[in-house]
Amino acid sequence: MTHPLDRPIWTSLATRQGGLGLGDARARRFHPDYAMFAAAADRSEASRAALTELVRVHGEAALVEADEPDVPPRLAVASHAVLLQMAADPAELKILTPGFDHQPLTDDDGPQMLALATLTKPGPFYARTHQLGDFVGVKRDGELIAMAGERMKPEGFTEVSGVCAHPDHRGHGYAAGLMSVVAQRILARGETPFLHVYDHNAPAIALYERLGYRLRREMRMLVVEAA
Repeated sequence: MTHPLDRPIWTSLATRQGGLGLGDARARRFHPDYAMFAAAADRSEASRAALTELVRVHGEAALVEADEPDVPPRLAVASHAVLLQMAADPAELKILTPGFDHQPLTDDDGPQMLALATLTKPGPFYARTHQLGDFVGVKRDGELIAMAGERMKPEGFTEVSGVCAHPDHRGHGYAAGLMSVVAQRILARGETPFLHVYDHNAPAIALYERLGYRLRREMRMLVVEAA
């Protein structure tokens, strides 16, 4: 039986986050305001056709799976990357007490969250990405300078995502501290934190390992568009 994290997009949209998606039992994608992720239920012709239609109508999408994603013939690969999927080891996960003030972020903070993510590029971030889960952040004089939050939510797991700090405010431990806040909340719900990181991002990988995240497996990400 496939592990839910082997196909995190499908298992999120087919369960806990179905209300945030478009499509049906053959193929689903997050609404473009939330995320660019999409997945087909399987490799049947019906599912491939449904995925093709979602991309044709709603724009490019990212496929993230343990095995090389199946690309229907009427879609073209715009880019590809290797991600490392890391999951928290409860026995080793380090929950840090942040040495700085932080606060929950709300819809009112949405524009600042989008601006910070656009500047720092922690991963795809759109107008309503902050509504995928809980986010926390650090502000200075009303300006958001660091944040971390949640993204995909397969059954029993929640992805830590959107971790970033303004270039002028790095070196203060904001990323590690905010990640700990987010992870602690996920653990309190009886779930396991996990995350994705590009395989070439050595500094981020080293940070996650120090915090107690361990490599689960490599993942393939393809960004596809209508051919």
